Amino acid sequence: MLTIYKHSESGLNVLPEPAEGCWMSLIDPTSDEVARVQALGIPQDYLTYPLDLDERSRTERENGELLVIFRIPYYQGAASDVPYTTIPLGIILTEQYLITVCRQENDILQDFASGKMRGLSTGKRNRFLLRLLLNSAQKYLFYLREINKRVDALEDQLQKSTRNREVLELLKYEKSLTFFTTALKSNELLMERLQRGQIFKTYPDDEDLLEDVLTENQQAIEMVNISNNILSSMMDAFASIISNNLNRVMKFLASITIIMSIPTIIASFYGMNVHIPFEENYWAFFIIIGITLVIIIPVILIFYRRDWF
Repeated sequence: MLTIYKHSESGLNVLPEPAEGCWMSLIDPTSDEVARVQALGIPQDYLTYPLDLDERSRTERENGELLVIFRIPYYQGAASDVPYTTIPLGIILTEQYLITVCRQENDILQDFASGKMRGLSTGKRNRFLLRLLLNSAQKYLFYLREINKRVDALEDQLQKSTRNREVLELLKYEKSLTFFTTALKSNELLMERLQRGQIFKTYPDDEDLLEDVLTENQQAIEMVNISNNILSSMMDAFASIISNNLNRVMKFLASITIIMSIPTIIASFYGMNVHIPFEENYWAFFIIIGITLVIIIPVILIFYRRDWF
């Protein structure tokens, strides 16, 4: 899908055709849409590189046109094997246009396309790029908080669980944190290169914004590392807890089996087709029940003191 935006005094407007200072958003574009943008003098590789989901964060310059690719967080849904992952987002800066290319519709581009971003202009292409980087780092922090909330909820369930379902659920979020760690470190190298290499001309305000981006990204890296370490330790601990819970259940069932076997044995003896004590006694049934209780109650007390229940 190709959508063309441009800021004006009335806000962010959608244009039918490209104009100088516009922002062209390509999301999972068709071959015709790629050809339409390529006709503006954009190298085809710049438009196809970001569509590769395994593309790493990097920069490339050709004929004065700058391509910046970095990885952004993407929520695939709680039912997915990896609820939170990362996807590449490509930004192409030319003298006239700003172009973003992404394989999936995502929250970051939606925030920019909504026109609610203050102080944002499609004509200030360098500032636009830095704001995208900043919003991406903030979105990582937001998703990290969501992951931590979900992990806390699973922690409460795991304390009484004897199944592996909760541990497997935690494994999904550990995978997400691994993807986040790799992407954030890759983005950090990209931002440091932008800062040191002066790949594009920046103004004092842009330099401050880039510093903010680096700070937010570093904070996200630290939070991911902390969450990943806690989650790894938690999974090891709760794997042992589930095993202990299962052992307690088996111990309880074994205790009940032993206790129930006592009246079964006594009843079996009195079911023999031979002469037995109390066979002529009217109270024989109640005497047998009493003998059974006399044997069972001490056994129950012993098991209780040994914490087998």
